[in-house]
Amino acid sequence: MAEIACYMDQIMFTGIIKSFGKIIDLNDTNGDLSISIKTDLSLITTRVGDSICCSGICLTALEIKNNIFKVELSKETLNVTTAKKWKIGTILNLELSLNLGEQIGGHILSGHIDGIAFLANKRDDKGSKILDFKVSKDILKYIVKKGSVAIDGVSLTINSVNKNNFSVNIISHTLKETTIKNLNINDKVNIEVDSMARYAFHSAENYMKSIKNV
Repeated sequence: MAEIACYMDQIMFTGIIKSFGKIIDLNDTNGDLSISIKTDLSLITTRVGDSICCSGICLTALEIKNNIFKVELSKETLNVTTAKKWKIGTILNLELSLNLGEQIGGHILSGHIDGIAFLANKRDDKGSKILDFKVSKDILKYIVKKGSVAIDGVSLTINSVNKNNFSVNIISHTLKETTIKNLNINDKVNIEVDSMARYAFHSAENYMKSIKNV
């Protein structure tokens, strides 16, 4: 619970997608990217300066007018996410930041992308689909069976891990309510690993180092 408590003063998301957003305007400003997003998501309580998770990336709302909001992405964000491929018409998964006291339906996310994964394979499994994603070893070390991972901002449970791949099972509801239904083989997605898994890995790593130094 200590880890959860330390998050409460920070921006958090849960990986439960609330609506879609469509990029209607996009401009390059000296390497940074300014985009306007139209959405059916209610922005009544959202203010300039608030954070919105856009396909897994935590972005700050700079302008809000009716159902359109504007954000900017830095060169660094573009370098480590799929946003460099965004264009007018791109559909994004959207989630507003979690308010204190709200239910955490998925798992705790920061909106800070760890890297990119590739869809390696997909297959039907009754009413759902199993998707296999290829990731780098730097990310795979935090991926554990039955653990959590966010793919383009969607909180998912990891089915299995094999070499440099991991698989997830996507139920029909998730397919309907997120952009995951549009993924094709070799498409890139944003990955955020579970912070708890990261803490556990580094704690174990530091413990083993301390033993060796004794």
